[in-house]
Amino acid sequence: MTIRVLIADDQAMVRTGFGMILAAEDDIEVVGEAADGVQAVELAGRCRPDVVLMDIRMPRLDGLEALRRLTRPGLVNPPRVVVVTTFDDDEYVHRALRDGACGFLVKDSGPALLVEAIRAAASGEALVSPSITVRLLRGLSGGAPSGPREERDPGLSARETEVVRLVATGLTNAEIAGELSISVGTVKTHLGNVQAKLSARNRVEIAAWAWRSGLAGRR
Repeated sequence: MTIRVLIADDQAMVRTGFGMILAAEDDIEVVGEAADGVQAVELAGRCRPDVVLMDIRMPRLDGLEALRRLTRPGLVNPPRVVVVTTFDDDEYVHRALRDGACGFLVKDSGPALLVEAIRAAASGEALVSPSITVRLLRGLSGGAPSGPREERDPGLSARETEVVRLVATGLTNAEIAGELSISVGTVKTHLGNVQAKLSARNRVEIAAWAWRSGLAGRR
């Protein structure tokens, strides 16, 4: 299956560079380029990409507002959004992931991580740059619940709790399967159940909940 990607960045050189990286991948096709947030939202509706690479600081409409519009409740088959930016400010990261981003990368993360993030988003997973993952998630530890996604007692089973704790440490589905001696399919089933119980949109929100609730720090 070919992953359809829309690139949204106000710098033409960045769009060209990303396009060249992705053109080398057999399973990825760039279906559009946007120079600002307004154009990104318009092209997403017209081109129907599977994944949008979204810069934050853009004219007319910034990437965070464009993200909110693309992931707002009620949309049918909304695209997965991976934020790719020069700025790894904690506030930007928190807002992006809270509003439904399926990944957050800094632009110097490298081609391999960019491609990996796109594939992860397309498959319903998420990837955050290793340089900010631990800092971000630990910063959420002990935060007060603020809504349904921070529900402290969602009724997770013992095995679901184990899966959530491992997700919060950044392990992939395959790594979780190996750690718990179960199949990748079983991991996906557990994560699907957890998402429903937490009303979480992706594994990043699951990990964020684990750190907010204190589950990630338990043994």
